[in-house]
Amino acid sequence: MHSMQGQVLGSYHIMEPLGWGGMAEVYRAYHPQLDRHAAVKVLRPDLVRDEDFLARFRREARAIAALRHPNIVQVYDLNVQDGVYYMVMELLEGDTLKSRLHDYRMRGEQMPMGEIVRIVLDALDGLGYAHDEGVVHRDIKPSNILLTRRGEVVLADFGIAQIAGETRHTASGALMGTLEYVAPEQGLEGQCDGRSDLYSLGIVFYEMLTDRTPFRADTPLAILLKHLNDPLPRPRVLCPRVPESIEQVVIKSLSKDPQKRYADAAEMAAALGDAIRILGLAVPERVSLPVSFTTPDAPHEPVVVLSGAQRQGLVGAREARDGTTVGMSPVVDQNGLGADAVARDNHREGHPVGRAIVQAVGLLLLGNTAALTVAALTDRWSLFVSGWPVELLLVGLGLCSIMKAASCIWLLIPIGILLGNGLILSYTTLTFRWQQWRFLWPFELWLVLCVVGVTLWLARRSSSPQRTSQWLGKVLGWMAATWSLLVAVAATVA
Repeated sequence: MHSMQGQVLGSYHIMEPLGWGGMAEVYRAYHPQLDRHAAVKVLRPDLVRDEDFLARFRREARAIAALRHPNIVQVYDLNVQDGVYYMVMELLEGDTLKSRLHDYRMRGEQMPMGEIVRIVLDALDGLGYAHDEGVVHRDIKPSNILLTRRGEVVLADFGIAQIAGETRHTASGALMGTLEYVAPEQGLEGQCDGRSDLYSLGIVFYEMLTDRTPFRADTPLAILLKHLNDPLPRPRVLCPRVPESIEQVVIKSLSKDPQKRYADAAEMAAALGDAIRILGLAVPERVSLPVSFTTPDAPHEPVVVLSGAQRQGLVGAREARDGTTVGMSPVVDQNGLGADAVARDNHREGHPVGRAIVQAVGLLLLGNTAALTVAALTDRWSLFVSGWPVELLLVGLGLCSIMKAASCIWLLIPIGILLGNGLILSYTTLTFRWQQWRFLWPFELWLVLCVVGVTLWLARRSSSPQRTSQWLGKVLGWMAATWSLLVAVAATVA
């Protein structure tokens, strides 16, 4: 898919890309008349070659754009221009349930039971409204459940799977991940209704409780067969903390026969309400905020959640790695990737950072090797006597490369300290004015305070710390490289 950056779709000026996935690419866009930013999802060109696509797109688009509910991402517009099919959606600050679960796993913790129930109840509220309006989501999974900065639970990408022709049209690697959450009748026959969405939400419920999905395998067919034939592993066996009354709600929602599931979202919500009343469980009014959000006590790196493909993640615009699902600014999830596909996607996502680390180490080795070679050939070992601060500059240069690749503004702290010390120490070693350290040493304290202060300010005030960190990594990297070269030349001729 060629880049749409700089073009105009309808009244929206397309800005920088936020992410991509199995069905679409997501861009930040601006409507000058409304003075509003939005997320524009451009569908893959190969999807629109289907003869029935245009009719399906218009039919489903009308139903999706008509949805108005606080637990559903607002779609502003769905249209086609010069053969480009696109959707315009509201831009929300927050993260996805997928990334929130990942954060808990990384910390070795489990999501609080009250929070889990809050998410399910809010999701059921949104699903119930959509089902009453005749719209089935068809792709409920953690990456399509947004947790906003206001503590709201918002469902993204309603009906997108139907518009795109369901799994027939998904990317080759995008089928398996979705099948981990798909109802048996939907995966086998492509037929689904509101009860199919409840099954998918039941899988998400199960995953929040046990930290895993119930049916996993190495191929899409094997996953589907498990949904069809394998007995459901009881949540309490995997996680004894799960209350029995809540387990019963999950088990019924995951009945293989749609007739044995809850008839609708309201019935499932009522059953869950009865369960928490039996337990006396306190359910929060809103979902708690992760520490990445701005609070009086903690700065943040903002993550923009988009209904659609990404993450910078929302990192560095890891924006939507979830195909037709949610994206994050600068950031974002795999639109249903299976074991092998997930591994490939994770490899691609981690490759820039891994490559930057290798480059940083290689740069340090190359710099020292070059210095040793020059010193040995010229017999000028004074290069190491007066040029050793280049070591600090090279390490700082390597960290600049990593900061640019990882889009992590916090690396500015060690980079600033290393480059600041490299600058002042290169001056004193080249001029041999070490006596000036009698009044220069306070510079160390001010350097640390200023670097930390600037970093906190950028993380808190910048509209996109990820893009800022990429720009700073590039600029400081060039400055470090230039100064390193000058110091090396000066030390050689000294």
